Amino acid sequence: MSTMAYSTANWHWKNKTVTPWAKAWFERELVTVEVNGTTPEGGVISVERVVEVDGDAEIGRRKSKLITIYDCRVVVNWKGTASDGTEAAGKLVIPEVSHEITLDGLSDYVYEWSLTSDVTPAVNALYALAKQKLPAALEVKFAQFPTDLIETHGKDIIVGSNEPSRTASPAPPTAAASAPAPAAAVKKAAPQKVNTALVEVEATFHASADDLFGLLTDEKRIPAWSRAPAKSEAKPDTEYALFGGGVRGKYISLTPPKEIKQTWSLQSPTWPSGHEATLTTTLVQSTDSTKVTFSLDGVPTGLEDELRRNLEGY
Repeated sequence: MSTMAYSTANWHWKNKTVTPWAKAWFERELVTVEVNGTTPEGGVISVERVVEVDGDAEIGRRKSKLITIYDCRVVVNWKGTASDGTEAAGKLVIPEVSHEITLDGLSDYVYEWSLTSDVTPAVNALYALAKQKLPAALEVKFAQFPTDLIETHGKDIIVGSNEPSRTASPAPPTAAASAPAPAAAVKKAAPQKVNTALVEVEATFHASADDLFGLLTDEKRIPAWSRAPAKSEAKPDTEYALFGGGVRGKYISLTPPKEIKQTWSLQSPTWPSGHEATLTTTLVQSTDSTKVTFSLDGVPTGLEDELRRNLEGY
């Protein structure tokens, strides 16, 4: 009997149920979450126990791409301790931790809080701290879930490969995501003289600058938001590739957790051959969030709106 070619075999749809693994993942990973207060009263809030994980989780193969399919209700017990020894405890229900929220951003996480300790001013302060700080720390973990799922189970449904694609979701049909990576043997064309512009996009995330810096530069974490394979070693003068090769360049400088500067080139027929822009990403952390500014200098005139949409989308 003949064997199908790698690309043909992987074109067909296939799913694998990984719900027991997902439940164990949440139970193991969420209890490592801990946040600290920044006021003089201080305080430490942590996840004490994962009470319930209800729902389904699958990994699928669609036309040679790996996707994650999951929707879980998660219930945890949280606890807090103030610097003076005051303790508080309660329950937190997250009705939906899903692919649609984590990767597609179709809606925000919902948090349903309750307090099981007797109410006092000190306990209320810890309760407020939990509500303020815990969601961002949990969302960092939720973002890691699809990447770990694919790293663990992707090889089981990709035929003929020991290195599965890390695509956590089919990327939308933008130029950055869909452009094929150029062959390594092709010689780079000489840069053309191009009229350029500066495109800037700002966003605020309820996460620390350290966590965001890692999400933007760590090869294993990038697929959680790019939904495509990535190559990245966060060192100056090293090459990187995002969106399966749709964007390529070289790191110029990295100043954790404040700034990333890198050359940036879109592998697309609309992008002038050999032309490179410079992307400077700055991260400014405040008490409960981090403002991130993406400044892409050198965008060919006429592509400003397209590139702005791409930056905002990702």
